[in-house]
Amino acid sequence: MNNFFLLVPNLMTILLNFGLLIILIFPINIQAKPPPNTVQCDMTSCTLNNGYGAWNDRTICTSPTISYPTSEEELRLAVADANQNNLKVKVVTKFSHTFTKLACPTNKSNNTMLISTELYNAMIEIDPKNMLVTADAGVSLRDLINKVESVGLSLVAAPYWEGVSVGGLISTGAHGSSWWGKGGAVHDHVVGIRLVVPADVSKGYASVLNLEGNDPLLRAAKVSLGVLGVISKVTFSVEEAFKRSITYNYTKDENIEEEYMRHAKLYEFGDIVWYPSKHLAVYRNDQRVALNTSGDGHNDFLGFQSHSILVSSSTRSFEKTYESTRDENGKCMMATTSIMYKKITANGLKNNKLIFTNYPVIGTQAKMQTSGSCLYSSSLRLDLTCPWDPSIKGLFFYETAAIFPASKFGDFIRDVKRLIDVIGPQKFCGIDLYSGILIRFIKASDAYLGQPEDSVVIDFNYFRADDPKAPRLNQDVFEEIEQMAFLKYGARPHWAKNRDMAFKGVPKKYPHWDKFVDLKDKLDPKGMFSSEWSNEILYGNGEENGDGCALEGLCVCLEDRHCNPSKGYFCEFGLVFQEARVCRYSKSKYKILFKTAVNEEVVERIRILL
Repeated sequence: MNNFFLLVPNLMTILLNFGLLIILIFPINIQAKPPPNTVQCDMTSCTLNNGYGAWNDRTICTSPTISYPTSEEELRLAVADANQNNLKVKVVTKFSHTFTKLACPTNKSNNTMLISTELYNAMIEIDPKNMLVTADAGVSLRDLINKVESVGLSLVAAPYWEGVSVGGLISTGAHGSSWWGKGGAVHDHVVGIRLVVPADVSKGYASVLNLEGNDPLLRAAKVSLGVLGVISKVTFSVEEAFKRSITYNYTKDENIEEEYMRHAKLYEFGDIVWYPSKHLAVYRNDQRVALNTSGDGHNDFLGFQSHSILVSSSTRSFEKTYESTRDENGKCMMATTSIMYKKITANGLKNNKLIFTNYPVIGTQAKMQTSGSCLYSSSLRLDLTCPWDPSIKGLFFYETAAIFPASKFGDFIRDVKRLIDVIGPQKFCGIDLYSGILIRFIKASDAYLGQPEDSVVIDFNYFRADDPKAPRLNQDVFEEIEQMAFLKYGARPHWAKNRDMAFKGVPKKYPHWDKFVDLKDKLDPKGMFSSEWSNEILYGNGEENGDGCALEGLCVCLEDRHCNPSKGYFCEFGLVFQEARVCRYSKSKYKILFKTAVNEEVVERIRILL
């Protein structure tokens, strides 16, 4: 039976994707079980993972103690207790969807403590006169949006994924897409933060700072990475409620390197999805309209919907087969089908609560700006869940997110197009079967770790192996794009995404870096909130040098052993960005290596016999 599946993978992919297509065209509006809680405790300790189950590759994040405060005073007391007892502290949220281990405590000591904001979520206070809303750190983004909308106001900026808390939302620079007004980054709509920090004994070992106005501490705390203290409450500016009108325009990618600038200036919430393997660009024409405009649309993004466990696990299984057999055609067929059903279903946009019927899709800001329906539970359908739920062996992927100065982005696109010309578009199908290359826009920020100029952000997802030492199909292509972005064009990494190599040299990319670090040392002189994991991100000092380290982005390869020669992957130069060093499959080198290994084995046998 296994041989049969290997002989007809394309047929099976068609059948599988037909099933996916039916599910997505005729969605089942019954909510499913959410993924498991990212904090799991037993009698001795608590283990933290991220929402993808991807943190156990290098270490298990554990702590002997966890606190669940429900008020600001309980939060202050938790920090005071940790300070008094010289414990390292990390704050965790209900969701934990960062790829980076910012919330992971040090693994060199048991003197650690987790503080969870999961139960600190009661207060959402709206000030309509001053157009402000203040929320506890543990409040979910969806609850915040709904509360604001219920009184005729709108939160202007939000990430596309709503599975975040208020505190986590701003800590890592989460964003949507906009160069208009205050921009698409959520932290640029923050006007106040209450921050719990360690203090001396006279202040009870912890105190609460109220940061607002032009306070330099507010500029640091807007994107704090959790290393300044514990965010207690956040105050956002809001606007009068409005609706949005969205149309997806599918067209050739011929002028995308010029068109991105015009598109960002023309549409307040516009973005672009680029599918390199199809020479296709999808422009999201996304603009605000008056609240009285007809339409009750809803954004239920396909990737964030609940899917059948069977479909998610089967999709993963087929992709693993294509990876192991180096079947580019199979991946390209999956990409073609994926793009087709996204077009048919408007990628999850619905004109009503059931289906997509026509463009434009018009709905309130609350229903259109973010999504995540797979998060919400019902006991009726336990066979549905988020497609990446780690308990079902579903999708497992990496995400690269690079933030470019707007003026340099066109040249980056031209380089990627040159790479396509050199190696052929089929090498990019592994990106396109996920979400292609998503292009969004962030305005210049006053946050010390925000973007110092108007910027363009790209995100792309790609297959991640179960075994960290297993190479990926066309690994060198993704690595060359990655190194091109961060090393040639000086792109900045998204703090919550990316592999370790993206953070090399990151201090040099932020003009206010020293101000942030000085304030960090002032607020937390003992380094209570720091760990080797956060230091990897902040200082880019986490590079490893072991066998296979380049496969998971723990290093940039300098030697063949940093790849996986036994599987035919060797360290080579880039094809367009020739300073890049990438793990590339070489059949001829593999044959030479195999013959050498065989000869050495024969010599060794002879030596033993003699």
